[in-house]
Amino acid sequence: MNLKYIKSILLTLLILIFFKATSQENLYKSPKKAAIYSSIVPGAGQIYTKKFWKVPIIYGGLISSVYYIIESNKKFQSYRDGYIKRLGGDNDIYNDFSDAQLVTLTNFHKRNREISTLCFLGVYLLNIIDASVNAHLFSYEIDEDLSLILQPAYLHQSNTGGILLSFNL
Repeated sequence: MNLKYIKSILLTLLILIFFKATSQENLYKSPKKAAIYSSIVPGAGQIYTKKFWKVPIIYGGLISSVYYIIESNKKFQSYRDGYIKRLGGDNDIYNDFSDAQLVTLTNFHKRNREISTLCFLGVYLLNIIDASVNAHLFSYEIDEDLSLILQPAYLHQSNTGGILLSFNL
């Protein structure tokens, strides 16, 4: 009989602790933590600040940048090696292109690889900045009563009239 009462008391305490923990959720998120989380694992800062919908966008940008880096690098190396072999006397490779065209294709894919690398770095940095800004704005409340009030005003000391402008947040 006593064991049954102890179990019910423990169960009640566990339920109360759970409700206490969920009802006192922290409304402050550290921007430094969010930035560190996102710099270690892209998207972790967005999860920390509860902006889950941004994670697929971040990974989409990172994965597509990596894809274009790899593809441009493969083509760059292929055209570069073909041009080097042609300079060595092997004219059987890339017969459809002249030497000038091979140089142009090599430079084109080298530039695309560099731009894709910059896009990767840009998405990575935007991920960190976004997580930090979201943490700064995490506790920001948007009130339904935003108003701008214009009303006439009379200043007794200078015996002049004017317009009073109030902005309620």
